Amino acid sequence: MDALIPVVNKLQEIFSCLGAELVHLPQIVVVGSQSSGKSSVLESIVGRDFLPRGSGIVTRRPLVLQLVNVASQDDRKQAAGGDNGFAAEEWGTFLHCKNKILVDFEEIRQEIVDETERMTGTNKGISPEPIHLKIFSPHILNLTLVDLPGITKVPVGDQPVDIEQQIREMVVNYISNPNSLILGVTAANTDMATSEALKLARDIDPDGRRTLAVITKLDLMDAGTDAVDVLTGRVVPVKLGIIGVVNRSQHDINVNKSIADAIQDEQSFLQRRYPSLANRNGTKHLAKTLNRLLMHHIRLCLPELKTRVNVLTSQYQSMLNSYGQPIQDHSATLLHIITKFAAEYCHTIEGTAKNIETSELCGGARICYIFHETFGRTLESIDPLTGLTTLDVLTAIRNATGPRPALFVPEVSFELLVKRQIKRLEEPGLRCVELVHEELQRIIQHCSTNNTQELLRFPKLHDAIVEVMMGLLRKRLPVTNEMVHNLVAIELAYINTKHPDFSDAAMVSASVNSSQAEALQDGSRKWKGERAEERGPEERWRNPGFTELPGHSRGHINLLDTPVPISRKLSLREQRDCEVIQRLIKSYFLIVRKSIQDSVPKTVMHFLVNHVKDNLQSELVGRLYKSQLLDNLLTESMDVAAQRTEAAAMLKALQRAGQVISEIRETQLW
Repeated sequence: MDALIPVVNKLQEIFSCLGAELVHLPQIVVVGSQSSGKSSVLESIVGRDFLPRGSGIVTRRPLVLQLVNVASQDDRKQAAGGDNGFAAEEWGTFLHCKNKILVDFEEIRQEIVDETERMTGTNKGISPEPIHLKIFSPHILNLTLVDLPGITKVPVGDQPVDIEQQIREMVVNYISNPNSLILGVTAANTDMATSEALKLARDIDPDGRRTLAVITKLDLMDAGTDAVDVLTGRVVPVKLGIIGVVNRSQHDINVNKSIADAIQDEQSFLQRRYPSLANRNGTKHLAKTLNRLLMHHIRLCLPELKTRVNVLTSQYQSMLNSYGQPIQDHSATLLHIITKFAAEYCHTIEGTAKNIETSELCGGARICYIFHETFGRTLESIDPLTGLTTLDVLTAIRNATGPRPALFVPEVSFELLVKRQIKRLEEPGLRCVELVHEELQRIIQHCSTNNTQELLRFPKLHDAIVEVMMGLLRKRLPVTNEMVHNLVAIELAYINTKHPDFSDAAMVSASVNSSQAEALQDGSRKWKGERAEERGPEERWRNPGFTELPGHSRGHINLLDTPVPISRKLSLREQRDCEVIQRLIKSYFLIVRKSIQDSVPKTVMHFLVNHVKDNLQSELVGRLYKSQLLDNLLTESMDVAAQRTEAAAMLKALQRAGQVISEIRETQLW
């Protein structure tokens, strides 16, 4: 089980190189107020002076401290990289120094100061970027600890005004890791109930399953007081326990009192002041407790950690595959992308694409909707007689007869009026072409964003394909519009009154006469009265010179100077003629509308949709497959290249992490 902590140390090194926080590794996070003695506790556990000291905030960046026990000479050689001439008993290495071995712990302290100032400057500001330090010694236990800046309240000097918030966010970020243990450090000469460290720990870990409390400076309590109630958990209970320690005073540090002597004095103090609690407190007991808790915590977290690494490995492998491999053959790559895009475009129109939209209609389904719903309903909503009043029909009949009264309904008036109505079918047809053209443009974007990852990888090729496609569609639009215009012109060119579905004029006239005869039989007397009233105006028309107009006295008035009445009561014959023309117009218009409703979709499919499908690939190859364009078109996006590099590095790290975890035997977990 002692091998578990080195395994986590290896994983920490693997992921820290990438700056990734995808995997939460088990570690001990040291939290406490400023000057509560956190650094002194860590130095006591290590047994060496190596942390920066001073007044105010000293720890300004997280320090990830990995302690590795190397008992034998062979272990030391292996840890030092196999150097047979290496004879040091204790040494340290920094990750940012490429594992350069530092034997002098004063150099380690100075390197921490220099690296902190390199990132944060000298203004007492903080940075969340961690420093990774690994210490090898035969006198320590395997541990992984994170020393965080002390919690402060008031900014001093030129510190940022939000220094308290920055430190709090950094602490919360580390202790929120569900796989971390929280080591809350509180000075004994302060009220434990006001401990900022324990308050934060309780907020994040309300059950207390991950929290261990450390009480420092037991020797600095006021005379006549002791920490028995605090150490036994009567004041603030902590589930994992409360351990008291005695730190070196500033005087001890100034006179270079060794940590070994300080630990002996600590044991003497505990035996003298707290004899019943001495064996459960002190730095040595704290180190053993941390080692035991960390190994137990790692054992609990390892199965979930292994699953997490495997899932992430699969995800990053898929992500790397989606970014594609570096290009070997430019010609083959270009042909492959063009062919794939053309196939996706055609499949989207035909409805056989792999990624079918479920939120809205697209591709061929939307084109079908345009044909049969939008265009079809628009045509059906057009009334054959819209815009034609009875007076318009009557005027057209009279104009067609010239100066002679007509015995029969003139055919010219029918053709004139029906052509006027047929022309109204052209605008919906052109609108149908426009809607299908817009949908074909939308399919280009649909294919390039949803189905073809390579187009995102090569933005210049994507732009070139879109430009060629837009040009092809623009080229076909006037051809299709002209054909729709011709369809209507064809109908206007020849009014086929012998069409099988067209109502015969004689039959229509007979039908109208029959209905009028029935009306006459039912009300002959009424008809005579109406006829008598109608004779007055007709006789006035027959009078060549004079009539009496309302508001005028009898006299000579030229009727040519009077306005034509907008509406008047029609005679029976005029009613019959108008009704015949209207019925014929309606009958013929419905025939033409049915023909246009059938012909326009076929025209759009042939001249626009099918032509684009059939000529898409050849157009793309002809315009883009040129040797002088290959390098430019296949210039990879900088974002995709960076993402591929990042994904490859993360995948490699995850694979290494998987190998490290898989080396652990099941027996090592117990």
